[in-house]
Amino acid sequence: MTEFGKALAVTETAIPGLLLADLPVHGDSRGWFKENWQREKMVAAGLPDFGPVQNNISFNDAIGTTRGIHAEPWDKWVSVATGRIFGAWVDLREGPSFGTVFTAEIDPSQAIFVPRGVGNAYQTLEPDTAYVYLVNDHWSADAEYSFLNLADETAAIQWPIPLSEVEISAKDHAHPRLADVTPIPAKKTLIIGAGGQLGHALRAHFGEAAEYEYVGRDELDLSDESFPSARRWRDYATIINAAAYTAVDKAETAEGRADAWAANVTGVAALAKIAVDNGITLVHVSSDYVFDGTKVGEYTETDSVRPLGVYGQTKAAGDALVSTVPRHYIIRTSWVIGEGNNFVRTMASLAERGIDPRVVDDQVGRLTFTTDLAAAIAHLLDGDAEPGIYNLSSTGEPQSWADIAREVFSAVGHDRARVTGVTTEEYFGSADAPVAPRPRNSVLDLSKIIATGFTPLDGTAHLRDYLRR
Repeated sequence: MTEFGKALAVTETAIPGLLLADLPVHGDSRGWFKENWQREKMVAAGLPDFGPVQNNISFNDAIGTTRGIHAEPWDKWVSVATGRIFGAWVDLREGPSFGTVFTAEIDPSQAIFVPRGVGNAYQTLEPDTAYVYLVNDHWSADAEYSFLNLADETAAIQWPIPLSEVEISAKDHAHPRLADVTPIPAKKTLIIGAGGQLGHALRAHFGEAAEYEYVGRDELDLSDESFPSARRWRDYATIINAAAYTAVDKAETAEGRADAWAANVTGVAALAKIAVDNGITLVHVSSDYVFDGTKVGEYTETDSVRPLGVYGQTKAAGDALVSTVPRHYIIRTSWVIGEGNNFVRTMASLAERGIDPRVVDDQVGRLTFTTDLAAAIAHLLDGDAEPGIYNLSSTGEPQSWADIAREVFSAVGHDRARVTGVTTEEYFGSADAPVAPRPRNSVLDLSKIIATGFTPLDGTAHLRDYLRR
């Protein structure tokens, strides 16, 4: 008998992410009505916004019809339209809860959210039972499935009607015991741009575990039109986009402008759509070049973007696209230093070779070290921080490029006075190719990311450590 008048309520079970829900059912002499899935109310009650794309119904004539145990690589919202079932769920995901069992009787006044990788089975307790389930992916032969035998002795499910008395399909009879089950792996994190400075730091931070996948431009190019079909995206929980077109001066040329927009906007638009369509968390690295540098004081995350050149315009456009993803992190950085060719290494080389450089002294900011950037990304993801924009650089007094060059010279044992400060106009005055306009003030306010519990590195101290390494 269906229970009428329940309040919408969600209860956790022994299996992580498996959520049992009571549903309000309204009935009278004519029958009953319920909202089987109502996104706004149910997400507010604690159910995930899992984005169903398909609704299936399995109608069962007889009492005792038994099906399962099947674990698929997608989420399911299971309910009953008519009749009643005994449901059994077994966690078949990799991890400490593997093999955990939960059972419950489900009538039309209840439903259960079954997360990806949790095995699902049921036995009908009334004739003419309609078993209904919404799923958030389409069936695919390439997907990874897992199965468990209904009679597994370790799970030891107490079926109301003994399995010897019910009809079970040959396939379900043949499923393996728990000891032989292939667990469904966790969703992966994809790092795009793994060959760059930040990509190297992310690999060093996250390591080589199977849940992390690293791709360089040769393997996955955001500007390639075929990129959206390059992966089964439902297998990913997070994408970290460390790829970008960063040749700021070349971006001012006709060819460079096209390349910058292709990589930083068109490719990012495709990436954002993939994230929206598949419920993926998208991490995107942005730049101080989205600002014009005219502000007095530090730039906050809420300041309006006012890019000066093509590179800054494409980064600002990319940020706007990423912000449409429900779960996104846009990390705004300045003056990035990591493995590979960069300003700090160039200055150290000049010092050792006896060359006295002229360095711009009217652009002010702070360095951002890729090791700190990788750690900040991991911190935001691990801490389940509020989605949005976060500024990140090192801490300490803002410096000009000339100030930093002098710090480098001193750190490698040379005279700071060998560095001569010049204006931006003086430095680029004799250039015979297009020069991108630079923001004069690139100083970022760091209070938002510090409030999450992350402590950025001191710029001067880390610069010396970097040069020692």
